[in-house]
Amino acid sequence: MSLAVIDIGGTSIKFGQYDSVTGVSFRTNASTPKTLPEFYKLLQKKIVQLRAVGDITGVAISSPGMVDQITGIIRGASAVPYIHNFPIVAELNNRFELPVAIENDANCAALAEVHAGAARDVRDAVFIVLGTGVGGAVVLNRQVRHGQHLLGGELGYMLHGEADTVSHLGTVVNAVARYNRINGTKLDGKGLYELAQHGNVSAKKAIQDMLDVVATTIFNLQYSLDPECFIIGGGVSQNPALLTDLEQALDSVMAHVGIAPLRPQIRIASFQADANLYGAAINFEQFSLRNGD
Repeated sequence: MSLAVIDIGGTSIKFGQYDSVTGVSFRTNASTPKTLPEFYKLLQKKIVQLRAVGDITGVAISSPGMVDQITGIIRGASAVPYIHNFPIVAELNNRFELPVAIENDANCAALAEVHAGAARDVRDAVFIVLGTGVGGAVVLNRQVRHGQHLLGGELGYMLHGEADTVSHLGTVVNAVARYNRINGTKLDGKGLYELAQHGNVSAKKAIQDMLDVVATTIFNLQYSLDPECFIIGGGVSQNPALLTDLEQALDSVMAHVGIAPLRPQIRIASFQADANLYGAAINFEQFSLRNGD
């Protein structure tokens, strides 16, 4: 099976060709169009280019938003507003004259990790994306658990404390924003970490508070969903200190619950740039099997 694979982002769209032997190849990208007609035009142009490279039997897409695979509609909202709330899969089927499958981007990344990445040896895993907010995916028996209302893995909405959410408190992006607001600085995440490493008490507290929220979320999910492991993705996952820091934060959380014997297993995501493309292809294969194609 050879597929065109597409990863829709708010700034750019990635394209490639996938087959089960060589994985993702012939990668290219383009700026995300501003309108739906321009979006269709770009995708059709790229599909023609990929077909010139080799035979394409389907189109696998990773997308922001709450993807309803039954209706072929991307619900919710995202940085690409024109792709939402109409039967986009049917429209793309007609335009490409090929079968199309779309899945949420975090779910695609999770599928990539379960099938060929950091969670390839397990059946149940929770994938946590630490970016501007906190996203994620729940994988049970190596398939994404979408939930009755497509909210499976929407970890960022979980409350932490009386009024804050995990998304608000559990990312470096928001930690540095709070630090800058209080201290009148213009640091980025790397700068905040460097300041903390040099002993700045406020910077160390900002990072520790963020880590404590993520560790608490992991602990709570372990004792509710009980997955085999947690996979951490997103830009901050490339920080070599993250895993050690999270483990130390988890030590503190577990010290408060003496009756909880099982320690969550945390791993760092293996895939980076190709995660969504690879996962989109896995989803296409699973979707085809579920629908007898």
